[in-house]
Amino acid sequence: MDPFALIMLGMLAAIVIAIVLLGRYHPRSGSDVLDWKPTRSAEMEVENELDDVEQMLEATNARRRARGEPELTEEGMRERVAEDLREQTERLERYRSDEDVQQMLAAKNERRRRRGEPELTEEEFRAEVEGEQSRRSR
Repeated sequence: MDPFALIMLGMLAAIVIAIVLLGRYHPRSGSDVLDWKPTRSAEMEVENELDDVEQMLEATNARRRARGEPELTEEGMRERVAEDLREQTERLERYRSDEDVQQMLAAKNERRRRRGEPELTEEEFRAEVEGEQSRRSR
């Protein structure tokens, strides 16, 4: 290799190493050098979160009162959110399951086409899979 290139690479490596060492062993931290302080404390974040929940609950209850429905408690609201999350998870699992079936069916039909066999419909494939599962569970 050319001596000039070696010298330049050596100098570049020395600069990078010097910068890393300077950052690693400098007596002050980066936040001290920049005089950076968080804008809010963790306690303030928790307090803001609790205030947000109270405001949302009050707004929901105001709408419910206007419609003549009973008011929600914080516990009731948490239960509604948990139920919504459960439903969302169930829908996602059904979607993923359907996607898995579609992908497996496409792969199986591709193999069947190569062998000259007729393709399966989704209903036939699901019945076949369920039959295999019931045989395994016995």
